[in-house]
Amino acid sequence: MPLTFTFDPVVTPELRDGILDLWADVTNAGGAVGFVPPVTTDEIRPGLVRQLVAMAEERSRLLVGHDEQGRVAATAFLTLNTHRLMTHWIWLYTVMVHPRHQGKGYGRDLLAAAEEAARTLDGVEAIRLTCRGGLGLEHFYASCGYKEVGRVPGAIRVAPGDDRDDVVLLLPLA
Repeated sequence: MPLTFTFDPVVTPELRDGILDLWADVTNAGGAVGFVPPVTTDEIRPGLVRQLVAMAEERSRLLVGHDEQGRVAATAFLTLNTHRLMTHWIWLYTVMVHPRHQGKGYGRDLLAAAEEAARTLDGVEAIRLTCRGGLGLEHFYASCGYKEVGRVPGAIRVAPGDDRDDVVLLLPLA
C-alpha cells in the first residue's frame, strides 16, 4: 500500500515524536541523514528543533509520508533560499524512508511528492540536494532524475580516517 503524503502538515506532538523516531531509526540502520549511529532521539532533537524553527519562520516546509497504520514513514524538508540571487531553487534536506519500508519504491514516491510540492512554490525552478558519498545514494537520486553537478572530496568526516565526498545534485523543474 502506498504512503500518504502531506505537505505542510500541522506539527502535533505525535508528528514531532514520529519524525524523531524515524530519524533515529534511519540513522541507526546506517542512513546518511546527518548523524552517525548509534544515536538516540535526544541527540537528534536539537536538529529537529532547528528545522521546526525554520518552518515557523517560513524558511522551510515539511513533507511527511504516513504508512497504512498512520505512522510517520518518510520525510523531507524543502528549504527556501534566503539569498536574493538564489530564490529560484530550493534545498531538499533530511530525505528519509523508514527502514521497514525500504525496497518498496517509497523513496521514489517521496522524491516525486517533493518535486510536486516544489512545483507549487512561487518562482522555484529547481531542487538541489547533497548526499554522502560512498553509499551509492547519488545513483539512486540519478535514477529519479537528479543530475550530479558537483562533488567536494572528503568534505564529510564520518569518523577519524573515514572522510566521504559531499555530492551535489540538481533536479531542474522546467
